[in-house]
Amino acid sequence: MKRLVLAEFAEPEPLVEAARKLRESGREGLDAYSPYPIHGIDEALQLPRSKVPLVALIAGLAGATGGYVLQWWTNAIDYEINVANRPPHAWPTNIPVTFESGVLVCVLTIFFGSLFYFFGLPRTYHPVFEAEAFRSASLDKFWISAELREGEEPGDLERALRELGAGRVTHVKEED
Repeated sequence: MKRLVLAEFAEPEPLVEAARKLRESGREGLDAYSPYPIHGIDEALQLPRSKVPLVALIAGLAGATGGYVLQWWTNAIDYEINVANRPPHAWPTNIPVTFESGVLVCVLTIFFGSLFYFFGLPRTYHPVFEAEAFRSASLDKFWISAELREGEEPGDLERALRELGAGRVTHVKEED
């Protein structure tokens, strides 16, 4: 059973500072929620660099290579046709399909690979949705969640969050 403490902040700067101080104190399981991207929150939470650009580059290059090799094979080796007296492998004619193959494979890999593997979507439920006050996270408030350790009481963490500027603190339990 996962237990979370949610804290609401009125402004983004105290949220970033609270995330930084909680991370420096050794707190694990931190996450931030806001109605828009907050500058500096990824550094405060020490989030790792995204692997999506590298996956996109590899998928795009693989798609472009596959598209070019497919055209080369069909035009020069498998089914050679003399069109306008061009040589069997006239590479400039292969560029549009090569480009489109690279884009297609890249987009499909990003969509399906990133959504399902990296982001773990579709996730239709998260324990923070149980807190009625959490609805303001998509409107005008900034929230941080911290996971409680096994056997830890929420009182100390609640006091620490209030000292860091939290206006409202809520407890949430995730049932297995």
